[in-house]
Amino acid sequence: MDLKAKPRPRVTPDNRPFWEGCREHVLKLPWCPGCDRAFLPPSPVCPHCFGERLEWRPASGRGVVSTFVVVHQPWFPAFAGDVPYNVVQVELEEGPRLTSNLVGTPNEDITVGLEVEVVFDDVDEAATLPRFRPRTADAIAQDEVPNHPRGRPPTPGTKENLPSPVLARQNNRGENHQPSTRPG
Repeated sequence: MDLKAKPRPRVTPDNRPFWEGCREHVLKLPWCPGCDRAFLPPSPVCPHCFGERLEWRPASGRGVVSTFVVVHQPWFPAFAGDVPYNVVQVELEEGPRLTSNLVGTPNEDITVGLEVEVVFDDVDEAATLPRFRPRTADAIAQDEVPNHPRGRPPTPGTKENLPSPVLARQNNRGENHQPSTRPG
């Protein structure tokens, strides 16, 4: 194994439609028609309702940074030349979270809640990676709807009753839970 070579996506029968979509510059997510929810990582069974019928649908490609880290140590020889680099987790409008990189902005400008959109990096003939960039104010304004509590109409398959996609979550019984405010 060449430790200087960057790892390639491991394509499996479960995730093949995701990677094929990336090659076409379309972000695709597995959806369960039984509960009408998207999910990641891809699997043969819906993690929400255990349904076995799945569909692959195009996603909006929009989301918010839910957490991130800037790597300053060359932990992996293949990425030593990229230090410092960022790793972000993006909560997509459709609900699932995707781990990637943020491009087009300095690492010090990355914040939780930053609105982003997918861009595709054609690494070579065999691999295209989804990355994200900050959304422009113009793009965000085009999505806004007057008098909508979050400025945008609900995206099908999302939990629009939550106050924020980053600040609240629902458990498997549909009950809202706020993050703990205990002193750390």
